[in-house]
Amino acid sequence: MRENDLTTTQAPFIEQAKGRGESSIRQPYELYSERNHEAWRRLYQQMTPRWRQYANERFLEGIDLLAMDPDKVPRLEDINRFLDPLTGFKAVAVAGYIPAYLFFDSLRRREFPTTITIRDGGRLDYLPEPDIFHDVSGHVPMHTDKAFADALVRFGDVAHGVAKKYAGCIGEKKAMDELTSIIKAMARFFWFTVEFGLMQPPGQDLKVYGSGLLSSYGEIRHAVEAPEVQRYPFQLEWVVNQYFEIDHYQPLLFVVESFDHLFSEVKRLEEWVLSGKLNNVSPGEPHVNEEDLRSFAEALVEEPSSPKGSEELVLA
Repeated sequence: MRENDLTTTQAPFIEQAKGRGESSIRQPYELYSERNHEAWRRLYQQMTPRWRQYANERFLEGIDLLAMDPDKVPRLEDINRFLDPLTGFKAVAVAGYIPAYLFFDSLRRREFPTTITIRDGGRLDYLPEPDIFHDVSGHVPMHTDKAFADALVRFGDVAHGVAKKYAGCIGEKKAMDELTSIIKAMARFFWFTVEFGLMQPPGQDLKVYGSGLLSSYGEIRHAVEAPEVQRYPFQLEWVVNQYFEIDHYQPLLFVVESFDHLFSEVKRLEEWVLSGKLNNVSPGEPHVNEEDLRSFAEALVEEPSSPKGSEELVLA
């Protein structure tokens, strides 16, 4: 294992941070090796023509606004210098997976947990877990758009309200079953929008805005062109009950008309949480693990003034 390297699954710096129990970390830019920069360079070069063909225009504008270097792994401080004045969002380096509530609550505070390792250059289109190319080139350009950024904050508000309602419910079966269902529904919503969402304004071409598609050379075209992919207008009752699998191209995708449409669906998600309509969604993936459950049920939910542009959801 190389000490001067930040390749996904092979980075001593990350393993050491995890061993110390750290989640938020610094980006040790000096540890990126030439093979790391070469992986970024090759990914960026192969994705650029695909973005021009399949990505929505707000993503393309975001790429330009962030002024990313196509030849080197970006410094998050440079990304934030351009991003923060636009929507208040910041990319925050993390050591890897963080529990569901902590991730969603970060969005409420306009912070995006960002992986700093990069995939192995020998497997550019295979992503065993998120990496900096997925997070920075897939997610972050969308954060330059105010409507999209506000939708993410609102989604974080939903999680904040859920944590308030179910605080201290560990060991209460009915409450834990409800919480499991709600987390599952929220994860499905996030998957079929932020990660794998399609967009088609009336009278315009179908485009991609989901980061999982925007960071995959093969799947971005497959999502738009493959005849076997089922593409349906976004329907919340379908989305929250639709399981998904992560180890193959997605066979079923949902289409919104605009980011304002997306924001309105997040507000409907809030309403469904309030009314109990998410308390018993269909079983199946994703699996909700004990750590994710505890992240909601044991959250120390504070009552600060609302973050920039956020309206806090309070559940009865």
